[in-house]
Amino acid sequence: MILGIGTDLANIERVQQTLDRFGDRFRNRVFTEAEQRKAERRADVAGTYAKRWAAKEACSKALGTGLRMGIAWKDMGVTNLETGQPVMRLTGWAAERLAEMTPPGHEAIVHVSLTDDHPWAQAFVVIEARPLG
Repeated sequence: MILGIGTDLANIERVQQTLDRFGDRFRNRVFTEAEQRKAERRADVAGTYAKRWAAKEACSKALGTGLRMGIAWKDMGVTNLETGQPVMRLTGWAAERLAEMTPPGHEAIVHVSLTDDHPWAQAFVVIEARPLG
């Protein structure tokens, strides 16, 4: 069953301007260390950050809260499987919220899809509950 759906569109040029203006202060406030390592290795640094920004926004919407109620940017982090598939890792309050919304006898799966076409980056998040066993 679907527990939540969220989507977000981010402007890559706006993210670049924010990186230029605030640098590490912005990076360290919003992105996990793993996200920063990934972005800084890429040719399109701002595009990589913009996709992850959009994923965090989309995830907060799928959790039904937006970025309020104690959720922190770094409570949601995008990593990648060896295949390149993006995966959303939740910690802190985001993980607590996910546990609250997951029905008994189910496990929550957070699906994330990322795309970009300059100057736009988009993310789509679906939270699914699957029966255990």
